[in-house]
Amino acid sequence: MSVLAIAALLDYLIGDPWGWLHPVQVIGWAIAHYTELALKEFSQPASLRFAGVILTILIVVGSSVIGWTIVEFSKALHPVLGVAISSILLASCFAGRSLRSAAEDVLRPLADGDLDRARSQLKLYVGRDTENLSESDILRAVLETVTENAIDGVMSPLFYASLGAFLPFVGSVPLALSYKAASTLDSMVGYQTAPYQDIGWCSAKTDDFLTWLPCRLTVLTLALLSRKPREVWRLCQRDAPKDSSPNSGWSECAYAAVLEVQVGGINWYRGVEKHKPLLGEPTRPITPDRIRQALQLTQISFLSWLAIALSGLTILGSL
Repeated sequence: MSVLAIAALLDYLIGDPWGWLHPVQVIGWAIAHYTELALKEFSQPASLRFAGVILTILIVVGSSVIGWTIVEFSKALHPVLGVAISSILLASCFAGRSLRSAAEDVLRPLADGDLDRARSQLKLYVGRDTENLSESDILRAVLETVTENAIDGVMSPLFYASLGAFLPFVGSVPLALSYKAASTLDSMVGYQTAPYQDIGWCSAKTDDFLTWLPCRLTVLTLALLSRKPREVWRLCQRDAPKDSSPNSGWSECAYAAVLEVQVGGINWYRGVEKHKPLLGEPTRPITPDRIRQALQLTQISFLSWLAIALSGLTILGSL
């Protein structure tokens, strides 16, 4: 129980210290080297898909096993060391502070009227072309990034960390690291375009599967927080299925419905135009205050889930 609480506090106060080795960097290094080798050795779709299945198993299961081993070894040395190492590893799986910092990195120059600086900062966090974005396009991009990554970087890791906390022989760290590994796999190789469409197929499906439940629970949480759950759910049912992703459309639409804004539209990727479905109703414009409200909603949702998990663990411990 203490590990969950300490990790959440560490993420809120410190986040990811600059220059520190992050578990995702290690996971990313392993993915990149395996993928490079597999793409050199195999050319047939079936072979690449099989290599992708092995990659997913090695990274997801391997991250869990390594995390469990580190935690158990540190516990064996000293219980306090075990709590400290576990808390640090778990905090690295949460991205609440990083998400807030990324949004502010773009919003600050935008508030100063420096569009070029805002576009440059935005480029660090999104895959779309940012060179010619207007102020409204920048704001939409920030909101879409904040709302999509709220699931991948904040709520889903907390869901699996909480689940692991109820499994004494597993623990929070292994399950949270497994999810982060799946999410990293999806972001690195889970594309439907060459050369990753075959080797990344299993990674993309695994991430979709693992994210499905925490995504829907987050939508439910946001709907309840909005005090207009029927309207939020109605808009999500109407618009979210239009998105090709089984999860990001739901998360973005839920936030859009609560904030009474609309996301989606035309984006450019390496000079190629791509139209994303429109999600929500454009009752209000997207503003910096709306983006900060979205971040606040994520924080409240996170704290609500954390409180439920800690309460459950306390009750279980008293039995």
